[in-house]
Amino acid sequence: MSSAPAGPLGSPVPRLWTPPLRELTPETSYGFDLIDFARDTLATPFDPWQEWLAVHVGELLEDGRPRFRTVLILVARQNGKTTFGRALVLYWMFIERIPLTLNTSTDRSYAKRFWAEICETASDNEWLNCDLGPDAQRKTIGEESLKTTFAAELIFAANNGRAGRSTTLHRWLADELREHRTRAAWDSASKAMNAVRTAQAVAITNQGDNEAVVLDSLRAPAIQFIETGQGDPRLGLFEWSAPDGADPEDPAALAASNPNYGIRLDPEALLADARRAKAAGGEELTGYRTEVLCQRVTLMDPAIEPGAWADGGTDEPVDLAEHRRYVALCVDVALDGSHATLAAAAVLDGVVHTEIIEAWDGFGCTKALRAALPDVVRRVKPRVLGWMPNGPAASVAAALAAAKGPRRGVWPPRGVELVAITAETASICMGLAEVVRSGELVHPKDELQTAHVEAAQKLWQGDRWVFVRRGTGPIDGAYATAGAVHLARTLPAPRSPLVAV
Repeated sequence: MSSAPAGPLGSPVPRLWTPPLRELTPETSYGFDLIDFARDTLATPFDPWQEWLAVHVGELLEDGRPRFRTVLILVARQNGKTTFGRALVLYWMFIERIPLTLNTSTDRSYAKRFWAEICETASDNEWLNCDLGPDAQRKTIGEESLKTTFAAELIFAANNGRAGRSTTLHRWLADELREHRTRAAWDSASKAMNAVRTAQAVAITNQGDNEAVVLDSLRAPAIQFIETGQGDPRLGLFEWSAPDGADPEDPAALAASNPNYGIRLDPEALLADARRAKAAGGEELTGYRTEVLCQRVTLMDPAIEPGAWADGGTDEPVDLAEHRRYVALCVDVALDGSHATLAAAAVLDGVVHTEIIEAWDGFGCTKALRAALPDVVRRVKPRVLGWMPNGPAASVAAALAAAKGPRRGVWPPRGVELVAITAETASICMGLAEVVRSGELVHPKDELQTAHVEAAQKLWQGDRWVFVRRGTGPIDGAYATAGAVHLARTLPAPRSPLVAV
């Protein structure tokens, strides 16, 4: 017999969870009956975490309705989400005899596979099979269903705007909620439950990124209710996840997000995956964080590693005004012209220091930029000011070259070189990522700069990539930072002052 693994075991109790309104007993939760059903009828006993979850999901109000009309379950992959979901649907159909249950998944093929497993389990089970008539399975494409002799029915659909439409739903099992990139499927299916007072929607998923709009829209108010008691008491959250910022190699973090850690899941295998993900960074690391640590990430394929960027933050930034001979500025503009940023960078003793000098917000902000830039540059007195003529900053390029007048004086100010950055954009973007990842960049934790950098996602161009502009919010702060860093790193050494002999 093998010895028990060293270190923590997975927790059957989630890190975040909505407390019950009253003590949970067989009279106040259908979960106890669900546990018995899984063990005695399905011959698939629940793991401890599944038992805990069943009891809490099944909480009942005093009138017998499910306490939670909407349940959000977050847990890392390979811990038994599908097993729990399958038992829950079969319980709804054969014990509670729910008239109509819908299952949805990422696409139709996944949803159909789950439906086929339910059909096979019911057909092969001597107790459940008794409640299936000769025509229990309808296999016509687009009309597939499983129906019992007492008219409890299961249908399935992909995550789209047709899910549940033109039906009255009583139960809904929504798999992989993080894949809901729009509200179309959620609005369609959830509204099909409006007329059913006993309805319940159970969403099971691991974490996602900024595109998981429905997941975010449910999780945020659920956490607010847990923390403050304010909000919707019928929205439940049960989340097994690692704390934000946890090291992927931290066994305690893995135990928090994987309730079967050290039980069914091999700690050595997960830790080996963690080491590889940390070494690879980028998409591999964010994938590990969402699927194994069940942590929310900003982007699935970030251009700048969030952890490395955070590590470069300092509460005591260098005053770049004291090092003007090394300072480079770069200005960039958002694709839609709604934002513009002027960033600075300087290489001091082999370390790149960067900060945001000025930012302009709102449509038409380029006019304000053109008006303010000469005075700002004159105040900062950098060695060089640049912009990327192949990007949105081209809209102010002519003004940069022509900005002069009696109030502004000579342009550019003495000692400041104007540079149209014609280097390949990929080398500029990838260069910023490299110095951040290598720990050679320091920044003052500026909220704007951090938000733009963390919103920058890779747009691959063959074996190289640039920051994605289309379909995102403004990331001109990221481009301005990358441009300033590029200019600072390529500046020739400043001339030493002549010393009289």
